[in-house]
Amino acid sequence: MHNTLLSLLLFAPPVAGQAAPNPLIQIVPLVLIFVVFYFFMIRPQQKKQKDREKVLDSLKRGDKIVTIGGVHGTVAGIDTEKKTVLVQVSDTTKITFDRTAIANIDKQDSGDKLTTKE
Repeated sequence: MHNTLLSLLLFAPPVAGQAAPNPLIQIVPLVLIFVVFYFFMIRPQQKKQKDREKVLDSLKRGDKIVTIGGVHGTVAGIDTEKKTVLVQVSDTTKITFDRTAIANIDKQDSGDKLTTKE
């Protein structure tokens, strides 16, 4: 009994005189590994991506943002066709960024939702 248990757990070939282990038992650990990867890695990442898309879709003029490059500014306009954001960095400087370059958003109570670039 002890040798059979060890051969199943270690995937060792059976000792002479014993029956071969069921191939289904050898596939079960691979299936369990896939299930664990799905629930602990793939599924949370998909949920996080959907939440990020929701936040980027709710972006509006007046929101203070930080880009992935560390640039701080205020949203001055949004171009939904090109998926870009016009960011006012200082009184005279405006820079255009891709929406995906936005790392953090601080929502403002005032401001209107934009659908075209200004």
